[in-house]
Amino acid sequence: MKNNRLFFWVLTGPGTAFLLLFLILPLMSIVVFSFWRTESYHLYADWNLDNYRVLATNPSYVTFLLRSLFMASVVSFVSLVVAWPVAFFITRYGGQFKIILLLLTSTPFLTGEILRVTAMQQILGPIGLINMALTTFGFDPVTALMYSKTATAIGLIYLWLPFMVLAIHLSLLNFDFELLQVAKVNGARPLRAFWEVTWPLNRAGSAIGVVLVFIPTLASSITSKFLGGPNGALFGNILAHQFGSTGTWALGSAMGVVLFVISLLVLYIVWKSIGDLNRSGITIKGGAE
Repeated sequence: MKNNRLFFWVLTGPGTAFLLLFLILPLMSIVVFSFWRTESYHLYADWNLDNYRVLATNPSYVTFLLRSLFMASVVSFVSLVVAWPVAFFITRYGGQFKIILLLLTSTPFLTGEILRVTAMQQILGPIGLINMALTTFGFDPVTALMYSKTATAIGLIYLWLPFMVLAIHLSLLNFDFELLQVAKVNGARPLRAFWEVTWPLNRAGSAIGVVLVFIPTLASSITSKFLGGPNGALFGNILAHQFGSTGTWALGSAMGVVLFVISLLVLYIVWKSIGDLNRSGITIKGGAE
């Protein structure tokens, strides 16, 4: 028994220590700092709720937060719609090339995030590929493609779409595609078969994909900085500003706590939705109980 306990702690000890030192303690420090105040780039342990009061009453911070929530919702929805056909094709018809096709969807991650966003500038910019093609055929360039909320959304979808494809693909791996043939024999059209058979049995994978896209989009700052311009700033840009030029670290910590709480709320909603699926008799593996 003692040897088993020792073996257990040898295996779990390093990982537990790493999480405590580099995840739990930093999060706890951010929570503590959010109740302090900053003055001349120095933190003072003056416990108060002023930082949260500013975030709740200042219209600018509320606007940026609502804008980020809306952007994260739009990016998650579009990514879900785009990823489903891709993941379905890879899983259903990929055969022995499933892994290769799945890796191809992740090729953007072979480069850094800044380089990927810069590449989007070369596509969406005033002299980018799209506008060059339009002017070649005699059309006026589309200036709204760059330094706008649209450009930010396109860039974020490009960045996080592979996560959505992966989550849906993993859900479909254990899905019995013969059920679609049964639905077809019983007169169901493809769209109805998807909505009544494929989607309910794989909704958990979609929910996990939404989490993997929604949360990083909510805290995004680099993409909106490079593609959104001054009018496309998100909550993450303002948060980064607090730890940069303004040096208001206490307020920035409060903003980080707000994002963390929202992320926990999203995780709770997803967890409840998956739990409801299990209670209704549907397993996340894609089979009926």
